[in-house]
Amino acid sequence: MSNDKPQTFEQKLARIEQIVKQLEAGNVELDAAVALFREGKGLADECDTLLKGAQTQLTQAMGSPVSAPQAAGSDPEDQIPF
Repeated sequence: MSNDKPQTFEQKLARIEQIVKQLEAGNVELDAAVALFREGKGLADECDTLLKGAQTQLTQAMGSPVSAPQAAGSDPEDQIPF
């Protein structure tokens, strides 16, 4: 594994932003664009996992059960927005 691979959420997000800029520039060959897209998608999935973990930690810290949002009558809109 390379030391250049983003490790933190912030590093992953910064790399995704770089990838988006490269793809939006429109001067990337198709094979490279596909590789960049796949890298960005993988990083986005990793960020999603990190955010869900942070939400779980916050929910636990607030003293609410993690499964509370799925309880009958609960509104997903009331959840912490990350």
